[in-house]
Amino acid sequence: MLIHPHSPLLAPSPGFGLGLRPQHYADFAESKRDVDWLEIISENFMVDGGKPLQWLDRIRADYPMAMHGVTLSIGGSDPLDRDYLQRLKSLAQRVDPLWVSDHVCWGGHAGLHAHDLLPLPYTDEAVKHVAARVREVQDILGRRLVLENVSSYVEFRESEMSEWEFLDALCREADCLLLLDINNIHVSAVNHGFDPIAFIEGVPLDRVQQVHLAGHTVRDGYLIDTHDAPVVDPVWALYRRFVECAGARATMIERDDHIPPLAELIEELSIARAIAAEVSTEQMEAAA
Repeated sequence: MLIHPHSPLLAPSPGFGLGLRPQHYADFAESKRDVDWLEIISENFMVDGGKPLQWLDRIRADYPMAMHGVTLSIGGSDPLDRDYLQRLKSLAQRVDPLWVSDHVCWGGHAGLHAHDLLPLPYTDEAVKHVAARVREVQDILGRRLVLENVSSYVEFRESEMSEWEFLDALCREADCLLLLDINNIHVSAVNHGFDPIAFIEGVPLDRVQQVHLAGHTVRDGYLIDTHDAPVVDPVWALYRRFVECAGARATMIERDDHIPPLAELIEELSIARAIAAEVSTEQMEAAA
């Protein structure tokens, strides 16, 4: 992958966005909404034709878009799916996205797919393995890959470092970027008993291109990353801490189930806008 030595590491922030879901296609197509950008699920549009692509072309004329994948399995042991990557590249050429993202995880083995985002052991060996695959993907796409921290419910005894130390090492080794999911940090912190602030302060903030905010479900004492509810107060508090540390970055709310009317999501997104504005004002006043 050829990157100009003087090009900025991060793309400029487009502001505050939402995930584009079928329930809201018509809303976004009929008039401009108070949303700065949209994120699409890449696999939903990796097709040769049909209604989804027609909606996509219509809506992307008015909104910048980021592409977010769920099946790359960058941490897997199976060879990377070259057909998938070529279709992903073709979609990127069509969409001209702000960036292309996926998850730091694995999702299958020996040709079998788990249909889940499974965590990795946090070891030097895993850093080298994932980084080599990231570099291969970046060479094919011709751009830096943006990778998201996943929520997790089990840990590996073999881990040699924390998740945030792993992400830092991976970014340096692969020269990739991060999509920091604040809800996933909260979910994993509660499930595993670590300090979520240490996570936020420990990741390479200069590599955080995008932020996800979402809701979750509580089951049998565990938090499950379900994206089916509003963002909760502890996640908003973590987001505030992130903005205090890193400044405002491209931020969006994910909702994948129990999807409310668009107006409700835009109102929820306004909370993120307000937090970022409040932190900025506080920091300017403190510096005056």
